[in-house]
Amino acid sequence: MVNPHHLAHWYPTAAYLYVFGLDALALAWEYLRRHPDYRLDWLRRHRRPDTAHRWGLRLLEDPALDARDAHPAWLPGHAAVVQLYPDADPSQDAATFAFWRIPGHKQLLHDGKGLALIARSPGHCLRFAFAPGLEDGMAVAYAQRSGTAAPARGRALHGALAAAKPRPTPTALLELHSLQALDATLAGASLREVAEGLFGVDAAADWYSDGGLRSKVRRLVRRGDALMRGGYRRLAQLPPLEKGRFEDDAKRP
Repeated sequence: MVNPHHLAHWYPTAAYLYVFGLDALALAWEYLRRHPDYRLDWLRRHRRPDTAHRWGLRLLEDPALDARDAHPAWLPGHAAVVQLYPDADPSQDAATFAFWRIPGHKQLLHDGKGLALIARSPGHCLRFAFAPGLEDGMAVAYAQRSGTAAPARGRALHGALAAAKPRPTPTALLELHSLQALDATLAGASLREVAEGLFGVDAAADWYSDGGLRSKVRRLVRRGDALMRGGYRRLAQLPPLEKGRFEDDAKRP
């Protein structure tokens, strides 16, 4: 049985269902905010304000906030961010910037460089960066970095969103299990306790004879830990850490 001292916040899977609606940047934050050294840097932020770039951020964000409430200011470069500019030479049918017509729950923030917007709808997350001088009603041009398919004309601004999928994808379920397994191990749970929390007591009843379940749980624990200790940078499209930097992090249990 699961040790009640290890239950804490990780045991109920329902607490992680919000993960199904997160994009890559939001998932990167979920792994980063669990890093013990990141949490320590947050506590020491007034004495060491220059540590944000170490983590791929312009500014440190409160690790107590999950991706639904946090506004991590990632360093530039992610292809998911749509950049909006005043159209200097608009055509007659040019799209106009209409802030309130952007679909979803909107969060406007200053990321240390300029205004940014996150608009969340069920199963979708749109991210925008506003160029200086852009005003509501202006003709607008948008740009995305190479390597990302450009949205259909006006789609990012007027919200022709696809219907939400009726069930989570295998990839989304993998992220949920990885985060739950990571939280469990950070709370001191054993691998068997992780198995009981993720897959049920009945599934873990034959723990010592079911090598498949043990291998699956080990992979989830290793994956979650690796994403927390630098793998999140791939999700955020940040360059990997230079070899040899923060090696002590990787050696910690």
